[in-house]
Amino acid sequence: MTAPPISALAFTPDAATGAAPAVLAVRQLRLSDFRNYRQLRLDCGPEPVVLVGANGAGKTNLLEALSFLAPGRGLRRARLDEVGRRSRNGEPDAPAWAVAATLDTPDGRLAVGTGLEPGRSEGAAPRRAVRIDGRPAASQTALGLHVAAVWLTPQLDRLFLDGPGERRRFLDRLVTALHPEHAGDVAAYENALRQRARLLADRDKGGSRDPHWFGALEDTMARHGIALAAARADTVHRLDAAARLGVGPFPRAALAMTGEVDGWLTGMAALDAEDRLRAALAANRGRDGESGTTLCGPHRSELAVRHLDLDLPAAEGSTGQQKALLVSIALAHARLVALSRGRAPLLLLDEIAAHLDAAHRAALFEEVVALGLQCWMTGTEAELFSPLAGRAQVLCVVDGSIATA
Repeated sequence: MTAPPISALAFTPDAATGAAPAVLAVRQLRLSDFRNYRQLRLDCGPEPVVLVGANGAGKTNLLEALSFLAPGRGLRRARLDEVGRRSRNGEPDAPAWAVAATLDTPDGRLAVGTGLEPGRSEGAAPRRAVRIDGRPAASQTALGLHVAAVWLTPQLDRLFLDGPGERRRFLDRLVTALHPEHAGDVAAYENALRQRARLLADRDKGGSRDPHWFGALEDTMARHGIALAAARADTVHRLDAAARLGVGPFPRAALAMTGEVDGWLTGMAALDAEDRLRAALAANRGRDGESGTTLCGPHRSELAVRHLDLDLPAAEGSTGQQKALLVSIALAHARLVALSRGRAPLLLLDEIAAHLDAAHRAALFEEVVALGLQCWMTGTEAELFSPLAGRAQVLCVVDGSIATA
């Protein structure tokens, strides 16, 4: 079955919206040929949403669909051609997929839609399309102007133990919630980084040595690289102040950026840092070509996190302490976004309750309610969410279908 075009899903919002709320909330979600959902329409209130069901029922798939309402590759970092519905033998069963939502925002009712559309001409590759209130957007970056979404998944439980790349990707999601243009800077920088690496590899094999090609790519890397590093620095500075307060039993955290480019930004203007990065990239072409990696740039920066209550680097805490620290940072970030942008982000918490004790679960639920944000949580046992009785919408997920609990 072919997915309906995005324009059919990015429906016009109802004019009778009433007073605009001070939060961001999904009021209706529509999926077409997304993961194990052939077609879905889900109507929601502004309160937290709890999705309960067996493993493999499609709970995480719903969170992933919501994550595509914000810029980026989504909760699982899947390629666009990986999230379409598949047949039982694992083969693609639909050429396109779509996610659309009606949102309550502080500015009123808004309709957004995104998905994979077939190429516009024969032989053209499929592309991700974005529509805002039915009108095509130039890129997915436009979503960040309206939707901020942050998520925690079981895979992030190793965030402080895995390599710095995972922490940078986690941080970039937090940054985009405060600086919507950040996703575009990251994409432009990483694209130029890859192209420069290919040119260096080709040059070492006798390919083109035209300095103008390298200069153009290095200029792009300098401009977008310093912009994204500055946005990271601003976010980490503000988030550090918020995370140092802690939330109930959740620990206090300290955050800092470390790296060569980050050091430059503490002592010079951004334009001077751009010039310095541009010069460093040009000077390092030989070394970068020999090593097979780019040795200078914000792609080598590190997010350092410290557990203040234990006075330890986050990586040295126990698994439970690291989990509590991660939740504390996510909650601090939600408060920061609410204060900075006038709307709390969508908070997507996959299998969150199973990894927290009763005291931490209760504190998490109370903070979610106090912030007034729409938090989507998943779990296999409804009893774990009992403190939210009467304050959240509880839904049962069964093999790609939804029912009220």
